[in-house]
Amino acid sequence: MGHERDAIDRLINDWRAARPDLDPSPLELVGRVIVLATYLERGVDKALAVHGLTLGQFDILATLRRNATTGGLTPKQLLRSVMLSSGGMTSRLDRIESEGWVVRKADPTDRRGVVVELTPKGRKVIDAATATRFDQAEAAIPPLTSGERRTLTELLRKWLQQLTVMSSLEAGA
Repeated sequence: MGHERDAIDRLINDWRAARPDLDPSPLELVGRVIVLATYLERGVDKALAVHGLTLGQFDILATLRRNATTGGLTPKQLLRSVMLSSGGMTSRLDRIESEGWVVRKADPTDRRGVVVELTPKGRKVIDAATATRFDQAEAAIPPLTSGERRTLTELLRKWLQQLTVMSSLEAGA
């Protein structure tokens, strides 16, 4: 596989010319990850739209589906388990409840609390959307060998763990 120049290479060259006193090489990784994330998110949005879902709604339904044997999750447990940020959790829950995909029930362990559970309709939607999501994710990956995939996964995991540690340190400071 050749190493064709891309927009990030051009950006790096431009910065080297404009600011030779700075090293723009970190953007070779960070810039590409940001651009990749944008493309990948667009692809996910398009795939999930077929099921009438946004990524945030999918994330909540998928979390409930993965934890289906627990008898539902509290909104706080959902916040800890979803892949996305907590922004708009209540409005997301309101929307997916209005679609009939989840119900809120009294929490049997806390009279003041609620648990969120998938409905049969919600389970059907998330099961179909999950198959679509997994297929879309596979299609988005370039033709890498199994070794390249493992290496890339390990490197990205290492990077994500480092950022997670840094983020938790900043939050605690």
